[in-house]
Amino acid sequence: MKVKMLSRNPDNYVRETKLDLQRVPRNYDPALHPFEVPREYIRALNATKLERVFAKPFLASLDGHRDGVNCLAKHPEKLATVLSGACDGEVRIWNLTQRNCIRTIQAHEGFVRGICTRFCGTSFFTVILDMRTNTICWNPMEAFIFTAANEDYNLYTFDMRALDTPVMVHMDHVSAVLDVDYSPTGKEFVSASFDKSIRIFPVDKSRSREVYHTKRMQHVICVKWTSDSKYIMCGSDEMNIRLWKANASEKLGVLTSREKAAKDYNQKLKEKFQHYPHIKRIARHRHLPKSIYSQIQEQRIMKEARRRKEVNRIKHSKPGSVPLVSEKKKHVVAVVK
Repeated sequence: MKVKMLSRNPDNYVRETKLDLQRVPRNYDPALHPFEVPREYIRALNATKLERVFAKPFLASLDGHRDGVNCLAKHPEKLATVLSGACDGEVRIWNLTQRNCIRTIQAHEGFVRGICTRFCGTSFFTVILDMRTNTICWNPMEAFIFTAANEDYNLYTFDMRALDTPVMVHMDHVSAVLDVDYSPTGKEFVSASFDKSIRIFPVDKSRSREVYHTKRMQHVICVKWTSDSKYIMCGSDEMNIRLWKANASEKLGVLTSREKAAKDYNQKLKEKFQHYPHIKRIARHRHLPKSIYSQIQEQRIMKEARRRKEVNRIKHSKPGSVPLVSEKKKHVVAVVK
């Protein structure tokens, strides 16, 4: 007589300690999981909601200057060290780990205009825009790509090999853009504006993915992305240097293996269902100050009026007499070699 018995490895279902979670066996056969997509959709929806609930980007405010902060610079060697210059004539060196000032240097002039910690290249072409450009920043991963912060509330990303048309026009600010800085990865950049907010743009998107603001923050003059790509610093008129998280809902500190796996899985689910209406609406929604919100509505009406006028002009003119100019080419006047 033969007796057949099941043999299992205890390592597959027995906990190492009583504090560990119970291990649940899973069968990945798609025939046994007919509701897999609906379950994943619900999980992606919950992950998107929780991301907005736990989105708290503000970390700290570095106080010390006695006047508006004009410029920021990263230390070329130390990741946790930054320099700031202000209208009070002081250059302060900050330690981001301890979040305090470690040294103060008194400038000879009345105020500090800028701080340079590395050498810059030479430009061989000049792009003439229809508004004044405040500053430019080069992409650290693609040496021929740079972004210009302009007075017409927009940012323009150019490829220096073809300067007649910008690669992308970034539109979300409602006032002059004063500063811009790229992340070390080269995939995103942060902009500082006179509208009392900073925005994070993907380099290949025209709209920002994030907007940061506080009640007390005034006109933002300068902004810097730290060398470890995790934090953003900005200096504004009310003498404060603020520290932000680059990803608003990112958990700081050491993550366990389970937390990393859950984070990666939720991120893939959000990417998979990102075009669904409910998930797209939740992921795109941002709370804005009343001043910025009202200016956005006003500019939307003005832009729609200009577009309607342009369409009517083309409709009631001789065919071909009024050219249709794209948004990218509207703001470039000429390229001087």
